[in-house]
Amino acid sequence: MVAVIAIYGTDTEGSSSVGLGSLPISTFSPSSSTPASSAPSSTPSTGGGGTSSGGASGDVAHGQQLFQEKCSGCHVTEPGAAPTVGPNLADLAPSLTEERILQQIDNPAPPMPPDLVTGQDAKDVAAYVLSLAKQ
Repeated sequence: MVAVIAIYGTDTEGSSSVGLGSLPISTFSPSSSTPASSAPSSTPSTGGGGTSSGGASGDVAHGQQLFQEKCSGCHVTEPGAAPTVGPNLADLAPSLTEERILQQIDNPAPPMPPDLVTGQDAKDVAAYVLSLAKQ
Protein backbone atom coordinates (compact mmCIF):
# COMPACT_ATOMS: atom_id res chain seq x y z
CA MET A 1 0.00 0.00 0.00
CA VAL A 2 1.20 3.48 -0.82
CA ALA A 3 0.10 6.94 0.18
CA VAL A 4 0.99 10.17 -1.52
CA ILE A 5 0.09 12.42 1.37
CA ALA A 6 -0.31 11.19 4.94
CA ILE A 7 -0.85 12.79 8.31
CA TYR A 8 0.37 11.55 11.65
CA GLY A 9 -2.09 11.36 14.55
CA THR A 10 -5.56 10.13 15.40
CA ASP A 11 -7.41 13.45 15.26
CA THR A 12 -6.77 16.89 13.86
CA GLU A 13 -5.61 18.40 17.15
CA GLY A 14 -1.86 18.12 17.37
CA SER A 15 -1.62 16.43 13.96
CA SER A 16 1.16 17.31 11.60
CA SER A 17 1.90 17.06 7.93
CA VAL A 18 4.61 18.38 5.67
CA GLY A 19 3.37 21.50 3.92
CA LEU A 20 -0.36 20.75 4.16
CA GLY A 21 -1.45 22.22 7.48
CA SER A 22 -3.99 20.57 9.75
CA LEU A 23 -6.30 18.12 7.96
CA PRO A 24 -8.78 15.51 9.20
CA ILE A 25 -7.46 11.96 9.34
CA SER A 26 -8.51 8.54 10.48
CA THR A 27 -6.75 5.98 12.65
CA PHE A 28 -4.39 3.65 10.80
CA SER A 29 -4.36 -0.05 11.64
CA PRO A 30 -2.21 -2.22 9.39
CA SER A 31 -4.11 -5.29 8.23
CA SER A 32 -0.97 -7.27 7.52
CA SER A 33 2.41 -7.68 9.13
CA THR A 34 4.04 -7.74 5.71
CA PRO A 35 5.62 -4.35 4.92
CA ALA A 36 4.75 -2.69 1.66
CA SER A 37 7.34 -2.95 -1.06
CA SER A 38 9.43 0.16 -1.44
CA ALA A 39 10.89 -0.84 -4.80
CA PRO A 40 10.32 1.70 -7.56
CA SER A 41 7.89 0.74 -10.26
CA SER A 42 9.36 -1.16 -13.18
CA THR A 43 6.87 0.47 -15.52
CA PRO A 44 8.73 2.97 -17.69
CA SER A 45 7.51 6.54 -17.57
CA THR A 46 6.58 8.37 -20.69
CA GLY A 47 7.43 11.52 -18.76
CA GLY A 48 6.96 15.14 -19.61
CA GLY A 49 3.19 15.08 -20.09
CA GLY A 50 2.74 18.44 -18.41
CA THR A 51 -1.00 18.40 -19.07
CA SER A 52 -2.20 18.96 -15.51
CA SER A 53 -2.70 22.14 -13.52
CA GLY A 54 -0.03 23.76 -11.42
CA GLY A 55 2.74 23.29 -13.96
CA ALA A 56 3.15 19.57 -13.27
CA SER A 57 5.95 17.97 -15.25
CA GLY A 58 4.61 14.42 -15.15
CA ASP A 59 2.48 12.09 -17.22
CA VAL A 60 -1.09 12.00 -15.86
CA ALA A 61 -1.99 8.57 -17.31
CA HIS A 62 1.13 6.89 -15.92
CA GLY A 63 0.62 8.72 -12.61
CA GLN A 64 -2.93 7.36 -12.39
CA GLN A 65 -1.65 3.82 -12.96
CA LEU A 66 1.02 4.24 -10.26
CA PHE A 67 -1.52 5.82 -7.90
CA GLN A 68 -3.89 2.87 -8.31
CA GLU A 69 -1.05 0.42 -7.60
CA LYS A 70 0.62 2.23 -4.72
CA CYS A 71 -1.64 4.91 -3.22
CA SER A 72 -5.30 3.96 -3.55
CA GLY A 73 -5.23 1.69 -0.49
CA CYS A 74 -4.85 4.77 1.72
CA HIS A 75 -6.18 7.71 -0.33
CA VAL A 76 -9.53 8.32 -2.00
CA THR A 77 -9.94 10.42 -5.12
CA GLU A 78 -13.71 10.96 -5.21
CA PRO A 79 -14.70 14.52 -4.22
CA GLY A 80 -16.47 14.53 -0.87
CA ALA A 81 -15.69 10.87 -0.07
CA ALA A 82 -14.71 10.07 3.50
CA PRO A 83 -10.93 9.82 3.94
CA THR A 84 -9.46 6.43 4.78
CA VAL A 85 -5.89 6.40 6.16
CA GLY A 86 -4.68 9.49 4.32
CA PRO A 87 -6.62 12.57 3.26
CA ASN A 88 -9.01 12.70 0.31
CA LEU A 89 -6.74 13.97 -2.47
CA ALA A 90 -9.60 15.09 -4.74
CA ASP A 91 -10.68 17.54 -2.05
CA LEU A 92 -7.10 18.79 -1.57
CA ALA A 93 -6.06 18.93 -5.24
CA PRO A 94 -7.23 22.51 -5.90
CA SER A 95 -4.93 23.83 -3.16
CA LEU A 96 -1.88 21.68 -3.97
CA THR A 97 1.14 22.31 -6.19
CA GLU A 98 3.54 19.86 -7.76
CA GLU A 99 6.23 21.08 -5.36
CA ARG A 100 4.08 20.42 -2.27
CA ILE A 101 3.11 16.93 -3.45
CA LEU A 102 6.71 16.00 -4.28
CA GLN A 103 7.84 17.32 -0.88
CA GLN A 104 5.30 15.05 0.85
CA ILE A 105 6.39 12.06 -1.23
CA ASP A 106 10.07 12.75 -0.48
CA ASN A 107 9.49 13.45 3.25
CA PRO A 108 6.47 11.36 4.24
CA ALA A 109 4.88 11.53 7.67
CA PRO A 110 3.89 8.17 9.20
CA PRO A 111 2.04 6.00 8.41
CA MET A 112 3.08 6.85 4.84
CA PRO A 113 6.14 4.76 4.00
CA PRO A 114 9.20 6.31 2.37
CA ASP A 115 10.40 5.71 -1.19
CA LEU A 116 7.05 4.63 -2.63
CA VAL A 117 7.70 6.46 -5.86
CA THR A 118 10.79 8.40 -6.84
CA GLY A 119 12.11 10.47 -9.70
CA GLN A 120 9.86 10.73 -12.75
CA ASP A 121 7.36 8.29 -11.21
CA ALA A 122 6.83 10.76 -8.34
CA LYS A 123 6.30 13.58 -10.85
CA ASP A 124 3.78 11.41 -12.70
CA VAL A 125 1.83 10.72 -9.48
CA ALA A 126 1.90 14.45 -8.69
CA ALA A 127 0.53 15.23 -12.16
CA TYR A 128 -2.32 12.77 -11.60
CA VAL A 129 -3.16 14.21 -8.17
CA LEU A 130 -3.19 17.73 -9.64
CA SER A 131 -5.47 16.54 -12.46
CA LEU A 132 -8.09 15.67 -9.82
CA ALA A 133 -8.76 19.40 -9.41
CA LYS A 134 -10.15 19.44 -12.97
CA GLN A 135 -12.67 16.65 -12.39
